[in-house]
Amino acid sequence: MMHVGLIHYLAVSGALFALGLACIVLRRNALLVFMGLELNLNAANLALVAFSRYGGHAEGQVLATFIIAIAAAEVAIGLAIIVALFRRRATIVTDLLRSLKG
Repeated sequence: MMHVGLIHYLAVSGALFALGLACIVLRRNALLVFMGLELNLNAANLALVAFSRYGGHAEGQVLATFIIAIAAAEVAIGLAIIVALFRRRATIVTDLLRSLKG
């Protein structure tokens, strides 16, 4: 049976971060950009928890818990902004939302 080491966790974290970054850069839909941002936060959480587990310290897990709380607040505020923009402009395509003026 193969032992899952730190490098495996970091490889998955790096892949998640790359997917999130690609989603942020390449997509035009605000919801997909938002989802890419959440993937980046989860990739950072995975790396923090992996370093915490293999380092023998709890600081990474505590920081990951704070990041989860911040991500929950970000979801509430971000989705409210996206819904408000959709109601005002009838689109969530980021190219058309460059100006926030009335």
